[in-house]
Amino acid sequence: MALPKPEIIITHESDLDGLVSGVLLQRLAMRLFGEKIPLAAYHYNFWKQREPKEKSAWITDFTFEARIDKQDYVVIDHHVTDVAPKNTRLIHDINKSSGLLCYELCKQHGLGSTALDRLVHLNNVSDLFLEDDPDFVAAGDLANLVKIYQFWNIHTLISGEIEKLLDHPLLEVMAVKRKIENPIGFEWSKSNITEICPTVGYVETVIGNNNLIVHQLLEKQATRFPVLVTLFRRTNNQVIASFRSRNGEALKTAEKFQGGGHANAAGAMLPKSVRNIPDAVDYLRQVLNIKNQTHQTRLNSLENAFAALDAEKK
Repeated sequence: MALPKPEIIITHESDLDGLVSGVLLQRLAMRLFGEKIPLAAYHYNFWKQREPKEKSAWITDFTFEARIDKQDYVVIDHHVTDVAPKNTRLIHDINKSSGLLCYELCKQHGLGSTALDRLVHLNNVSDLFLEDDPDFVAAGDLANLVKIYQFWNIHTLISGEIEKLLDHPLLEVMAVKRKIENPIGFEWSKSNITEICPTVGYVETVIGNNNLIVHQLLEKQATRFPVLVTLFRRTNNQVIASFRSRNGEALKTAEKFQGGGHANAAGAMLPKSVRNIPDAVDYLRQVLNIKNQTHQTRLNSLENAFAALDAEKK
């Protein structure tokens, strides 16, 4: 299948899969067209608000939707979608990570290597949360590296050479954090879960890998809530909500906040007016408990309320 030359390559900013996918597509474009195509990365909320104006683009690790069903667009993704492509070249498999799908394309054009084989495998294990794979622990450390130090920091640190992640010294930090912090963090978080609504509990975290801690809480049925949410405030005061579940409820919850992701692992960026964790808890609670309003109406009203509160504080 011939691929059109893209004006831009767009990927998911939040995790290892987005980093691996985006870099691999840049390499593929260089091989096919002899140019380094610009790479852009977005969180779900920003991506959904961004109008796809380019005449041609390659998009990876984002759910295929009608607004990007355009001629000369290519979408490589593994999230569930109910939209059938009419114009876009869609490469889709829910049983493979986006990184693996992009790598399969790269190998068709001679861009495979032993190091990339290993890296893409670890990415696939972590992104699909393949607990029974013998490399699950190593894959988790690699994924946590990007979660903690963030997409563009890691990209800059390794100069886009993703193979350097395989033996990066920071993985030793991830291993120590896993061995020491996770057990302590699990026990503390288990005793600090508060109700957001009857089906969603907010898990406070102080130490450890949030994703693994929440996974253990759900797996061990240590809480009555089918959906658990953790909150993270970035250095720019943007608050990110991460939802986890075991039966598909996480994505449905994240979509109420204009977020997205997988059925059991999804996320959303909260409005800029929500500037700290207590405000974020209040915002989540109000959105998920308000009845008899359209979803967008209550989102707008809440965002306006928090913006007004923020203005008063200033």
